Amino acid sequence: MKDIRHFFSLKRDPFAQDLPPADLFELPSLAPLQKRIEFALSLKNFTLVTGEVGSGKSTSLRYVTHHLPTGAYEVLFFTAGTYGMTEFYRQILLCFGVVSSSYKSSIMIKQIQDFLREIHGRRVTPVLIIDEAHLLKTEVFGQLHLLSQDAYDSNPLLPTILCGQDLLIDKLMNPSSKPLASRILGRSHLEAIRKDVMVSYIRHHLKIAGTTEKIFSDDAITAIHQGSGGLLRRANGLCRGALLAAALEKNRQVSAEHVRAALTELI
Repeated sequence: MKDIRHFFSLKRDPFAQDLPPADLFELPSLAPLQKRIEFALSLKNFTLVTGEVGSGKSTSLRYVTHHLPTGAYEVLFFTAGTYGMTEFYRQILLCFGVVSSSYKSSIMIKQIQDFLREIHGRRVTPVLIIDEAHLLKTEVFGQLHLLSQDAYDSNPLLPTILCGQDLLIDKLMNPSSKPLASRILGRSHLEAIRKDVMVSYIRHHLKIAGTTEKIFSDDAITAIHQGSGGLLRRANGLCRGALLAAALEKNRQVSAEHVRAALTELI
């Protein structure tokens, strides 16, 4: 990437994954996603964010959490795996900095709820975000709502955002997941972006990297949109690969041929 920056006179790595939330491109889906999530959180409910692999789910969550009212929420975040219920509780305790070796769910639930009540005591709402939630075992969806219950379920403790692929919906349709599914308020599904959005997306990333030059030709952008299917992660990979291909040929503008060369490097 250093060679690419030098050749195209860029100040930063283009199409980087670690952009600060303030520098993220505002996709058309972000504003309604943010409003839907904030509405669910205000009512202390569960909400869903789904989308294909590479559609920008995790990045969208970074955007949303960055724009939550300052001091109003305490975000607890972890990336799911094929966890059973015991390991799931351990992961939540890790969000509080607690390493638990207990195998007793009742003890861990009490620990978690004590932490949640302490947060509420500060007039702050805890929010649990579970990324890659489709990987969780079905038993977790059957009991997840228990963490949120307090005072005969009249005062939910833990509004939760479940984020994952469409398989997440299938798991929530399981009869054992019905108590959780009944508490879900709103679902946001991230679609592949249109070509006109891709044009703005690429221009935005180049501007963030330090240039307003038209480095990508119109045909190159068309090839990127077609080759990525409108999915952001794949588009980023194609853009970086095409920049490298152009730089190797000492060409200051990326062509469709450079994009097609980059496409052969992706799976």
